[in-house]
Amino acid sequence: MKPDDFELMNDVQYDIAWCPGCGNYQIRNALMLVLAELNLKPQETVIVSGIGQAAKTPHYVRTNVFNGLHGRALPAAMAIKAANPGLTVIAESGDGCMYGEGGNHLMHTMLRNPDITVFVHNNMVYGLTKGQASPTSQRGFETPVQTADRQGVTSEPFNPLALGVAMNASFVARAFIGDTEQTKEIMKKAIQHKGFSLVDIFQPCVTYNKINTFRWFKSNTYYLDDEYDPTDRLAAFEKSIEHDKYPLGVLYRSLPRATFEENSGIYDVDERPLFQRALDKKKLKELIQTKVSGL
Repeated sequence: MKPDDFELMNDVQYDIAWCPGCGNYQIRNALMLVLAELNLKPQETVIVSGIGQAAKTPHYVRTNVFNGLHGRALPAAMAIKAANPGLTVIAESGDGCMYGEGGNHLMHTMLRNPDITVFVHNNMVYGLTKGQASPTSQRGFETPVQTADRQGVTSEPFNPLALGVAMNASFVARAFIGDTEQTKEIMKKAIQHKGFSLVDIFQPCVTYNKINTFRWFKSNTYYLDDEYDPTDRLAAFEKSIEHDKYPLGVLYRSLPRATFEENSGIYDVDERPLFQRALDKKKLKELIQTKVSGL
């Protein structure tokens, strides 16, 4: 496969709804490179998103797409994978959608461990709705809503990596899209990992966040070295709470364990995906009637 096999924008007439210089462009380009290098086919790949600027990404990539409600990408992604395990399922959205509205879904999806990959575009601001603070905005960050006369943002920023390690999510990583090659390799590892994979991707919002710029992310991050052991959970947690400089790379990888699809029992006897099986309408009717009568 080639990146052009996933390029949709050569054949459509609408513009990409991102500001010039937005980090989303580079994430989109890296994603297409990753899909091509892993030799995944567009018809066998599904990108699921919620609402927001980052959530527009699947609209601009030639794959199957499911665009859900704000913060609700993960239940849809988990259901798609459960219904057809042969698909490569990627959930992609922003820090507001995944960590704010979708925070509870994120936590429980980590526990259930479906074999899906989650790429979160983290620009530490709400880019679609005109620049108010997001869950990952830094303390003191000033916005049209969190104003200077009220000390800007006063809450601690949400830490998705610390949450992931604490919940024993099976793969937890962070990348910076200013380093395309390194980000691409981290994304590939996440997709190839069996189980739930979270990659928090630092990417600047050039319009509404003048603090956390490309230069800021470059100066305030570092890469984990080759001696770092991502299976050491305590070390991973210590790394996840560092904030003087943020570590990049695979922070945590749990011991292999069964996925949600395997634990569901759906494929214990019949390996066919659900859409290939005949629907037993009698059993479905009995199930609905049982549930209704129990209300």
